[in-house]
Amino acid sequence: MKSVRPVQISGVGCYVPDRILTNQELERMVDTSDEWILQRTGISERHIVDRGTATSDMAEQAVRKLCNSTQLALSEIELLIVATVTPDMFFPATACLLQDKLGISRTWGFDLSAACCGFVYSLSVGAAFVAAGLHSKVVVVGSDTMSSIVDYQDRATCVLFGDGAGAVLLEPAKDENNALIDFYHEVDGSGGADLQMPAGGSLLPSSCETVKNRLHYVKQEGQAVFKFAIRKMEEASRTILARNQFRPQDIQLLIPHQANARIIRGTAERLCLQEDQFIVNLDQYGNTTAATIPLAMQDAINLERLKKGDLVLLASVGAGFTVGTALLRWAF
Repeated sequence: MKSVRPVQISGVGCYVPDRILTNQELERMVDTSDEWILQRTGISERHIVDRGTATSDMAEQAVRKLCNSTQLALSEIELLIVATVTPDMFFPATACLLQDKLGISRTWGFDLSAACCGFVYSLSVGAAFVAAGLHSKVVVVGSDTMSSIVDYQDRATCVLFGDGAGAVLLEPAKDENNALIDFYHEVDGSGGADLQMPAGGSLLPSSCETVKNRLHYVKQEGQAVFKFAIRKMEEASRTILARNQFRPQDIQLLIPHQANARIIRGTAERLCLQEDQFIVNLDQYGNTTAATIPLAMQDAINLERLKKGDLVLLASVGAGFTVGTALLRWAF
């Protein structure tokens, strides 16, 4: 990433709902078991919103926590970018609703849809605004209410997802050595059919038939997604490291998208990473889509697994298929 000025992540704020859905509860809802879920996914529980709570509500809480942790005044936010596949509604954008809830009428913003890569893609877009000198305080939010599009009659998908939100502050780097280094993204649109929500858009507008056929829920070809994810997480990680003259062993921490423990550990194994070089926290949250990476960042901070100057790699694969990576030196 060629920058006019270097850009840093200056803080993180996250929110998950209080309500927890355990594997034992799912055993009573569908034909599954705690043992099967743990072995196949690594997930023990996930947080689920109460009815009536929207993606913008969780995003609001994450941004307020970010501001509290960084002493950032809400009025200082110049741009809001919201990564989500579960917007409050088709329009207006969730960023508009979030801006109003935060009471920051002079801030502009927009949504970005890239599924599980949404946060990393949004990070690169936000960083470009700061690097170009157009803005100095950009907040990137990953927020998804996956429970709103999960079919709790489909045992293959309902065990995977949870709800949550995470936000980061992007601003000019105080030390150019501790800043965002590079982004590397890909798209393979031929895999679109393997992970999608078929109805509700212009192709299949909402109708009695689409509702009856349960087409407004996540549909996934699990094996195809798994194979693509584990291959591309490694390939994209090696690509961004190599073009910046780093090796996998140089990484202090890999913060991967938290979709499946087998994907994360398989990627780490292929990169020859040690246990202390990557983080897994999906056992507590499930796959929160655009929120997984900031949630993992926050946990890494809480566990004192991140320190100033650490080389950090973010890696994600999602519906689309989308592939996204970011390389940075941790700034605080």
